[in-house]
Amino acid sequence: MAIYKKERFGIARKIVSNMTSESWEQIPHSSLSYEADVTELLKEYKKLNEWIEDKSKKITINTIMIKVICEGLKEAPKMNCTLKFRRKLVRGTLKYHDNIDVTMPMILKSGEMMTVNMHDMGNKSLTEMTDAINDTIRRANNSDMNQVMYEVSLDNTLTGLKKGKLIQTIERLYGSKMPGKHKVHSLSGSKKKKYYSIPEEDRLTKHDIEQGTTTITNLGSVYKEQKGNCYLLEIIPPQTTAFAINAIQKRPTVITDEFGEEKIEIRSILPITIAIDHRSLDYGDVVPCLRKFDEIFDNPSVIQNWK
Repeated sequence: MAIYKKERFGIARKIVSNMTSESWEQIPHSSLSYEADVTELLKEYKKLNEWIEDKSKKITINTIMIKVICEGLKEAPKMNCTLKFRRKLVRGTLKYHDNIDVTMPMILKSGEMMTVNMHDMGNKSLTEMTDAINDTIRRANNSDMNQVMYEVSLDNTLTGLKKGKLIQTIERLYGSKMPGKHKVHSLSGSKKKKYYSIPEEDRLTKHDIEQGTTTITNLGSVYKEQKGNCYLLEIIPPQTTAFAINAIQKRPTVITDEFGEEKIEIRSILPITIAIDHRSLDYGDVVPCLRKFDEIFDNPSVIQNWK
């Protein structure tokens, strides 16, 4: 079998591959799917944007779904925890957070995928969330992504060194900075000086890339023609949950009409995949979140109060 191409990992792929490897090595994953009937919610969604002429200000389904998930996490705060676990001593500590910081992948105009931390999304209105996402995209498009990722990688490496992970630190530095085909190239000289002359409010910093308290991925925005569900996704430690928003799909669904009779109707269904770290969470811990989802999708006019 002939090899026609070799593609070596850049720094972004190195970080992703390292984090996901750590995830599957350490975390016993459990997952479930919640199938949201968004037929009526889509009608309410249209009302939200009726008087908004500026396209950049329009609220997206993605933003609404992030808000829905945040509302669910408020009812199940254990799902917004981060975990410190020492396997050899069988000691675990859950840290509860007063903010919901959402780790969210986004695709930039360059085609690169970047995972950013959208801070304090649980306390924002839909308009504030839209503004925050748009501002992050603006700053990301002004940023040298390799340099941002290098800052994050270096910070993680030094943090590991402080925790006594000497061998890991040496291996990472060797793998990224030793001369050769796998060397990570960061800015230097006049290019570095010019880049860092850009004000921090106009570019991303490691504060924007650091881990949030949960991860929400919108698979439907990547492939709107998706059929079916995502069944499993990785949890990035020390987070204990991850969510995937799938594409909206038309499905035959049993509903109860105004006369109390059951019938089959074509409805718009949006599956939400939920992964939990089974070391810290059981299915019962997720139930309050699911009940909040039920409440929202049964009474979707509530989103008008979120604007």
